[in-house]
Amino acid sequence: MNLEQKIAVVTGGTGALGSAIVQILLAGGATVVVPFHREQDLDRLRDRLALPPHAALIGAQVDLTDEQAVMAYYHQVAQDYGGLDILVNVAGGFAGGKPVHESGWAIWQTQLDLNLKTAVLSCAAAVPHMMARGGGAIVNVGTRTATQPGANLAAYAASKRAILQLTEALAAELQPHRITANTILPSVIDTPSNRSAMPDADYDAWVPPAAIARVVLFLVGPDARIISGAHIPVYGAA
Repeated sequence: MNLEQKIAVVTGGTGALGSAIVQILLAGGATVVVPFHREQDLDRLRDRLALPPHAALIGAQVDLTDEQAVMAYYHQVAQDYGGLDILVNVAGGFAGGKPVHESGWAIWQTQLDLNLKTAVLSCAAAVPHMMARGGGAIVNVGTRTATQPGANLAAYAASKRAILQLTEALAAELQPHRITANTILPSVIDTPSNRSAMPDADYDAWVPPAAIARVVLFLVGPDARIISGAHIPVYGAA
């Protein structure tokens, strides 16, 4: 797929799924921007992906829950590279594995900040620059848990279920501007951290990050311009 001259932002791009998405977008010819959390994260990502020095990967340390910082960074990227075309919101995290009555509000707030606020702020910052380019593509990462009942997952599931409504609103609002918005719904992803946390699980049922990245690549590419507002399961047999 030819993504040359496309500018793509991948939040959470230094994690297992995010790095697979970064890799496939780079292979497609895009310039990939990764706002990262910790110093040296971008260098570690370059090493993990074995990228050559000339690879079109850039980034900066940005607090994705800080509205002003996010707005300023996306504006700077758009100025430096001529705009924004693609946004993939991978940033997030899991917590709150307790019943509702045992989960203090701090857990809920943390999940909302990690999983919803980061996506909302990045969308708000990216969309005006996509409009200026005459189109674009947004892919948000939800979860299978957001679409089905589950005990001891309420804070996480609620924050991710809100991503579904965010995506639907974006799709409706941005259709006249030729900007698509879709959600992918993973379940358990085959990552080293998940294997460590669940050593007795059936890893064969889990989906590798690279397989999910290929779905993201399709959704941001030219053949998916007629798909918007969709919530796409990517959990295979997991």
